Amino acid sequence: MADTAATRPNADSPPTSDVAQKPRPNGPLYGGFSRFELELEFVQCLANPYYLNHLASQKVMQDPSFIEYIRYLQYFTQPTYTRYLSYPGPSLKALQLLQQEKFRQDILSPDIVSRLAADLLLASIKSQ
Repeated sequence: MADTAATRPNADSPPTSDVAQKPRPNGPLYGGFSRFELELEFVQCLANPYYLNHLASQKVMQDPSFIEYIRYLQYFTQPTYTRYLSYPGPSLKALQLLQQEKFRQDILSPDIVSRLAADLLLASIKSQ
């Protein structure tokens, strides 16, 4: 059956599907988003080598609290949470690499960033 606004229970809600829905805990919201949604967005941003370079250039990666936060975000490696990632491969690889001090220093190099970006582009072409 076709999905039209008339067939949905609430015309303002998106169509339902088998895609995993993000949990919306009853806890506090931050700018209208749950903590999980913000953490999910951040982990997905880590798939972008240029963003990693930006964080490194701003010396965010030198902050011990950032390193602890990356350690905390390892829960995304569990299948229960991995299913919410749009790009699980690059996002989880970045989480893994960010635990290494050498990587946090190396990502400042434009050559490393370019190579990572090229690898991501090549992987996306091969997956199509």
